[in-house]
Amino acid sequence: MKLRPVLLLRRYPYVIATLLVAATAGVILLTPAAPFSPWLLGGFAIVVAARSAWRMVRELRSGTFGVDILAVTAICAAVAVGEYWAALVIVLMLTGGEALEDYAAHRAERDLRALLSRAPQTGHRYADDGTTVEVPINEIAPGDRIMVRPGEIVPVDGTLVSAEGSFDESSITGESLLVDKVAGDEVLSGGVNGAAAVMVQATRAAKDSQYQQIVTLVEAATASKSPIVRLADRYAIPFTLLALAIAGTAWAVSGDAVRFAEVLVVATPCPLIIAAPVAFMAGMSRAARDGVIVKSSATLETFRRAKTFAFDKTGTLTQGEPSLVEVRPEGETDADELLRFAASAEQFSAHVLAAAVLRAARAKGIELWGSHQVEESTAHGVTATIDGRTVVVGKRSFIAAACNTEVAATPLETGEMAVYVAVDGVPAGALVFADQVRQNARSTIASIRSQGIGTVVMLTGDDRATAEHVGTALGVDDIRSNCLPADKVTAVATLTERPVVMVGDGVNDAPVLAAADIGIAMGARGATAASESADVVLLRDDISGVAAALLVGRETVRVALQSIWVGMSLSIGLMCVAAAGLLPAIVGAWLQEAVDVISILWALRATRGSESPVAAATDEGEQMPDEKQLPRGR
Repeated sequence: MKLRPVLLLRRYPYVIATLLVAATAGVILLTPAAPFSPWLLGGFAIVVAARSAWRMVRELRSGTFGVDILAVTAICAAVAVGEYWAALVIVLMLTGGEALEDYAAHRAERDLRALLSRAPQTGHRYADDGTTVEVPINEIAPGDRIMVRPGEIVPVDGTLVSAEGSFDESSITGESLLVDKVAGDEVLSGGVNGAAAVMVQATRAAKDSQYQQIVTLVEAATASKSPIVRLADRYAIPFTLLALAIAGTAWAVSGDAVRFAEVLVVATPCPLIIAAPVAFMAGMSRAARDGVIVKSSATLETFRRAKTFAFDKTGTLTQGEPSLVEVRPEGETDADELLRFAASAEQFSAHVLAAAVLRAARAKGIELWGSHQVEESTAHGVTATIDGRTVVVGKRSFIAAACNTEVAATPLETGEMAVYVAVDGVPAGALVFADQVRQNARSTIASIRSQGIGTVVMLTGDDRATAEHVGTALGVDDIRSNCLPADKVTAVATLTERPVVMVGDGVNDAPVLAAADIGIAMGARGATAASESADVVLLRDDISGVAAALLVGRETVRVALQSIWVGMSLSIGLMCVAAAGLLPAIVGAWLQEAVDVISILWALRATRGSESPVAAATDEGEQMPDEKQLPRGR
C-alpha cells in the first residue's frame, strides 16, 4: 500500500505529530530553552492520553471494556514520575499501533478486495441509429445490446450476439485459459473480452448480474467481527488486573513509584486488540485468493469446532449434468460415425442431452456434418437429413416408430440413461449417459476427514439405489435418500455431532444451507438462492474448495490465538523484569513497541498457511449416475 506524504499526514496525523514533538523536544534540549522540553513532551503525552481515555469511556458506555486503560495509566504514571521520554514512546506505541493495524489490515485485505477494484462502472449501449453511447451500468436493462471493446470487462450478464468471441473468465470461474464462445452462448459479467469487439445482449440488470453479486459477497465478507475477536477483548480484563497487581506489588515492595510506571509501560495491551482482527482478515484474504468467499469472520471460528459435514449429491458431489459415458454402435456403423450422426442432428437442439452429445463430439475432435430439414419432436427426439441420409435421435419408442420395428433396450446400470439412433430407418445404436462424480470428490472427503471431521452425511432427493451407488463409492457414513427440501432441514437440525457444515448448490438447497451452522454454496455459475443463504460461496466449480475453506478456518483461528498469547506472554515476561527493577521505563517502552510488531507479524502468518492436502489430489472420475436427475430420454 503506497501512501503519498499528504495522504500519510491525513491518515495518520497522531503518528506524524508524535514524531514532530519528539524532534522539536530534541532540538529544544540543545538551546537555552531546554527546561521547556519536558513540558512539551509531558503536555503532548497527556493530550493523547486524554484522547484515548475519551475513546475508552465511549467503549465502556457501549458495553465493551476499554482495553486502552493500561496505556492511559502508563502514560500518566510515566509523566507523574518524570519519565517524559518514556511517556512519549508509549504515545508512539499507541498511535503507531493504530497505524500498523490499519496498514496490516489493508495488506491482508488486498486480495479480498481485488474483485471490487475490477468492478465495471459503465457500458457501451447501442442506440437506435446504430451508434454506441457510454452509460452507467445501472442504466443497462435486459434486452439492451451493448458493445464490449477489446480488453474491456463485460459489465452485465448477457448472450453473445456476435458470431464468436473469446473471454478471460479467470476471476469468475478460475479457468485460466481463454474461453471461446459462439453466438447464443452465455457471457458472464466480470469476464474480460479478448482481442475483438463483440456485441452482447443483456439478460440481467447490473444489480442481478454475476459480477455484482460477487462484489456484494466480498463487501459482506469485510464487514463482520468474529466471536474470537470479542474473546480477545475479554482477555483484557484479567490481563489488566494482572498488570495492575504486578505494578502495585513492585511499588509496594520497592517503595519506588517509578517501579509502578516501569511495569505499566510494558503492559500495554495492543497485541491483544490488534492480533485477532488482523489474523482473521488475513485468513479471509487467503480464502478469497483460492476462490472461496467467506461472508463472516465468525464462520472461520465455527470451522475450528465443526464435527459433521453434510453434502447434497446432484451438482455438488456429482457434476449435475449428463455426460456421455459410452457409445454402443450396431451393424456396420462404428462408434465415431454413430456419434457424428447424432451430434450433427442435435447441433441445433437446446435439449440438455443434445448439449452433452455435442460436448462429447467436440472432445473427440469429430467434425460435424451439415444438417437439413431438421425437425424436433418435443420430449421425444430429432429427425434430420445429414449427408443425404435420414438420421433420427431420441427415445427408444421414438426410434421404434420411425423405423416401424421393435428396438431392443440397451443394458443400463443404476442411474444411466440412453438415447437411441437410427439411420435410414435402421437402428444404428445407442448413446449412454450418466451424471459423473466430480473428479476430486473422493479426495475432498478424505481431506476433511484428515482434518478431524468424524461424520460425513449425504442428503439427496434421489432414490435409495442411486444414492447408495454414489455415497458408498465415496465412503459417506450416512446416506439419506428421497429427501425433500424440508426433509433436508430436519435431517441437519437433528444431527447430534455439531457444528454441522452443509454443502449444496441449487435453489432447493437454500433452506438447508441457512439452517446449518455453516452453509457452503457451489456458486460458481452465479448468485443463486443457495449463494444468498450460504455463509461461504465457492467461486470456482471445484468441490476441493470445501476442504480448503475448512483448512483456512482452522489455521486462521490457530494463528489468531497464537498471536494473542505470544503478545501477552512477552508482555508478562517484560512486566516481571520491570518489577525487579531491571528495565528502565524508556527501554521498556521501546521493547513493548517491538512486542506489538511481533504480534502483528505473527497474525499475518494467516495469509499463507499450509497448502490444502486436496490441492494436488485427483481421483479417476468414476462414472456416477443420477437416475432421478436425468429423465429416461427426452
